[in-house]
Amino acid sequence: MKVRIIFTVFAICCVALPSCSINKLAMNAVADALTGDGSSDVFTGDPDPKLVGDAIPFAIKMYESLLSANPDHQGLMLTTGSLFIMYSNAFVQGPAEMLPRSAWEEREAALKRSKQMYLRGYEILYNALEKKFPGFKKATVEKGDIQPMLNKCKKQDVGLLYWTVAGGLAAYSIDILDYGLSVNIPQWNAMIQRAYELDPNYSTAALDEFFILYYASLPELLGGDPEKAEYHYKLALKKTGGNSAGAYVSYAQSVCIPAQNYDDFKDCLEKAIAIDPNKDTSTRLVNIINQQKARWLLDNAWTYFSFLPIPDDY
Repeated sequence: MKVRIIFTVFAICCVALPSCSINKLAMNAVADALTGDGSSDVFTGDPDPKLVGDAIPFAIKMYESLLSANPDHQGLMLTTGSLFIMYSNAFVQGPAEMLPRSAWEEREAALKRSKQMYLRGYEILYNALEKKFPGFKKATVEKGDIQPMLNKCKKQDVGLLYWTVAGGLAAYSIDILDYGLSVNIPQWNAMIQRAYELDPNYSTAALDEFFILYYASLPELLGGDPEKAEYHYKLALKKTGGNSAGAYVSYAQSVCIPAQNYDDFKDCLEKAIAIDPNKDTSTRLVNIINQQKARWLLDNAWTYFSFLPIPDDY
């Protein structure tokens, strides 16, 4: 309701106020309202993944329209970029990875689209960093020394650092042969480490859950470390009181499958499914989506563990 009212006011303002300066003030006010504290709960607190999945594309285009008219608004850049990444992960890449093997063409097309959407969000977020800290891109690409720029970042910049790295690494995870992305891993590592230094409790345990996948999935040469993945997994469970299906699913996929530890794999996923998503409404949607993934992983465990029997109906 809040978003609908704000959007209506925005539309009226654009029609009724001919002055460019007044229009800009009106759009600034709308942009601030749409990107302020609690604005994301409209999506993350919803119990219906399909409803949210159908709504987000419209929301993205609305935010893009506002951003086009107000290209320097930090809140709009963060929200628009992160929406691209969230949508790609939950509603493009996630469903694609659960398609049957016979639908490999559809799967590949969806993953290609997912990578493109990750990169669209990544570019918006990287531009936000450049606008806030002029010279950020040059320090990253040309000099290879990003630390002086990161030293300027404050606690309020953690979300921007987190989502930028998440978008870049998500795109890379789909296409690990993309050298243009892989060369950025050292810079992304420095950015996410700075984010954790500034606010280790950002969004409760978002960074710890990120590090489960990060340290478990990357080779040691690029910063992978199984012990650190284990450490952040336990920390994520502690911070969330065990109420994060995402932590369990990430650990099952990134740690248990490579180790061929089916017992822990099964235990993690069953714990994820047992979570009451209504216990914390701010993360309800994320938990529901991860619970769907947990059920799929359990049903298809035989594809990851060669010693499990193949289903009779395969």
